[in-house]
Amino acid sequence: MKIGELSRRTGVPTRMLRYYEEQGLLHPERAANGYREYGDSAVPCVQQIRGLLDSGLTTEIIRAIVPFLSDPREIHLHPECLTQETVALLRGEIARIQARIDCLARNRDALRAYLAAVQPDRVD
Repeated sequence: MKIGELSRRTGVPTRMLRYYEEQGLLHPERAANGYREYGDSAVPCVQQIRGLLDSGLTTEIIRAIVPFLSDPREIHLHPECLTQETVALLRGEIARIQARIDCLARNRDALRAYLAAVQPDRVD
């Protein structure tokens, strides 16, 4: 399938699909006329990339693990993929996500405290 069809099937704009290719996340074949050609397996691959990006992972991390992923709903890291560099990358990402969670929790608690102060009779 061509890039327009992949875009329609995944809901990801063609510009983003080209970006995924530039980042080493997608690897389309090239037709004789230079057009990108994608197999049916590109649809779940793009869905998986989109989900990982939406969850906050960087393209660097996704590039390191996407060759070892088999299903958009599952992440099974193959032992080959767990180099020391990948382990350090994943640990750093876990720390970054945890820091975001902590910040969000502080903001949530501050907003709750504010609402409790200005509307003491309402319980949310």
